[in-house]
Formats: sequence, structure tokens, C-alpha cells
Amino acid sequence: MSNSTCGSADEYSEGCHNDSFALIFKMVAIAVILIAGICGVAIPLVGKKRRFLQTDSNLFVAAKAFAAGVILATGFVHMLPDATSALTNSCLPKFPWSKFPFSGFVAMIASLATLLVDFLGTQYYERKQENESPNVEFDSSDMVSEFGIVPVEKKRGSAKVFGEEEGGAMHIVGMRAHAAHHRHSHRQEEGACEGRVKEHAHGHSHSHAISGWDEEGGLRHIVVSQVLELGIVSHSVIIGLSLGVSRNPCTIRPLIGALSFHQFFEGFALGGCISQAKFTSLRATLMACFFALTTPLGIAVGTGISSIYNPNSPRALVIEGIFDSISAGILVYMALVDLIAADFLSKRMSCNLKLQIVSYFALFIGAGLMSSLALWA
Repeated sequence: MSNSTCGSADEYSEGCHNDSFALIFKMVAIAVILIAGICGVAIPLVGKKRRFLQTDSNLFVAAKAFAAGVILATGFVHMLPDATSALTNSCLPKFPWSKFPFSGFVAMIASLATLLVDFLGTQYYERKQENESPNVEFDSSDMVSEFGIVPVEKKRGSAKVFGEEEGGAMHIVGMRAHAAHHRHSHRQEEGACEGRVKEHAHGHSHSHAISGWDEEGGLRHIVVSQVLELGIVSHSVIIGLSLGVSRNPCTIRPLIGALSFHQFFEGFALGGCISQAKFTSLRATLMACFFALTTPLGIAVGTGISSIYNPNSPRALVIEGIFDSISAGILVYMALVDLIAADFLSKRMSCNLKLQIVSYFALFIGAGLMSSLALWA
């Protein structure tokens, strides 16, 4: 593929080309976006010691719903259209780029690959936890997890019930499938919102391994936080480079506010997942710093190569389009499955009408505000 200079004069034709002003705006962008990213990712990590900011508080759940809306809009409204625009650019040959919807296809493959990584990662950490923890038996009849995982009953000597996971715990999808499959043969969850489970008298046993209930939420968040960071970082590099190589102050100025807003709330969602994963302080700090530095470093690299880099060359367009498509697939999957569904289908949410209303409102506001930023960025 040739690295031609197709469309290299576009910025000059806008009449807003000024290298010195552009450089000043880039330095401001690096500082502001860095601060926004640090604040966003640090609030959930530091807030663990503050009652109203702890990850089990209603305020945190609502704020996380807002951040999930931001991430969902980033994938659908920003990344996917940008990928389509890059991969259907007139600078690329019509065959094959204009003959097949590569952006949607790559995003779909990225979503399915994320599902596979999510599944394999969860299985790996579950097995690792089982090997490290003793198999302690206890009665879990009145325990309900805030993460949508509940202990399920199982007959002695029988195989796992439909939708059940190792250790007797059940994720949201499995829990609902199990309820539909065994609607008339298992316990009724009357009074479950008050933390009590009224048993249907069938003489079932309720002994399960402690690792299957108490650690399940933490194991899931270990996987979620790492996959989410992968998706965020991959598109942060692209948007940082895009801003850095621009020599147009009229393009850079509105991007500063838009990317700061975007970076803050993506950092908040990531910081919440890191906090709930209960990483060591060192590992949590490294993950937070890696996130906060990615976009500013992308801007710095873009600034350094702006005189020799042409963002409209065929090679650059293909690379940008592929990366944006991958990012869109990862972010859409993570937002819908591991952030929105995990909270909105949980027992805690279903038992608190006020929290439901506030969280849905925050979700739609976050998605709407991030979508509106497409007018400028």
C-alpha cells in the first residue's frame, strides 16, 4: 500500500493554519487532558475511604451509570463513524474498501473476541482462586450478592443446574436462565430485597464453596478492568495522535474540552472497576497511570511527527480505521455487558426504585452529552 500524500492540503484550505498557535493549544491539551484523566480515574480509587464515594454507595452506582453512557456513546457515535469515514475515504482504492463494510465487520469481530477474552479470563481467575482457597463449606441460604450473583441450591450428588457456574454461584445471564428453566421446582425469592430468601419446602441442600460466592464479584472485575482498559487505551492512542498531528488551531481548540470530558468519565468508569477488583495498591496505581498518560503521550508523539506525518495517506487511514473499529467493538461490548447489564440487572437495582430512576437518568444523560460532543469532536 503506497504512503501517498492524498488530501494533505485540506487543513491549509480552511484558512486557520498557524503552527505556533497550534503548538500552544497542544501543550494546553496535554496538561488539561492529563489532569482530567488523573482526576477521573483517581476519584473511585481514593473514594474507597470516603463513605459517599465508596463503590457500594448509591452515588457511585449512579455516577458509574453516567460513565457507562459516555463509553457507550464513544463507541457508537465517535469511534464507529470515524472508522467508517477513514475506511471509505476517497484516498483509498474502491476495491475492497468501498465494496464491504469493514468498520462494522471489524467492530463485530472485536466484540466477539472481547466476549472470548472475558470468558477465558474469568475461567482462569476462577480456577486460580479455587486452587489458592480452601474448600470451606457454609450455609448460604440467606446471602445475596450485590453484583447480581446469588447462591443457588443444588441436590446432593447431582450435576450443576442450568446456568450455574463453578462453586454454585451464578452470573446474571445464568441466574435468569436458571429461573426460567426451573420456575416451578426451586425456591421463591419472596422478601429477597430485604436480604431474606423464603425457601420452597423441597428439602434441598445449601452447601457451597465460599470461593464461589464471596470472591466472584472481585474475580469478574479483575477481568473487566483489564479488558476495559485495553479498549480505552487503543482508541486513546488514536485520538491523541490525531490531535497531535493537526496544525490547525480551529480544529484543536474545541477538541480540548471534548476530550477532557471524555477522558474524565472514561477514567471514572475504569477507576471504579479497578477499585472493585481489589488489586494491590501498586498494580491499581500502575493501571491508573497507564490510562491517564496514554492520550497525552499520543498528543506528544503526534506533535513530534506532525511535519512528516500525513493523516490522509492510505496507510494512515487504514490503520486509523482498523484501530477505531476495534475500539468501538470493545467499548460497546464492555459498556453494555460488563457495566450497564451488570448493574442494571442486579438484585440491588431491582429492589431500589429510586436508584433505578436516578441510574437510568444518569445513563441517558451521559450517552446524550457524549453524543452531542460529536458536533465539535
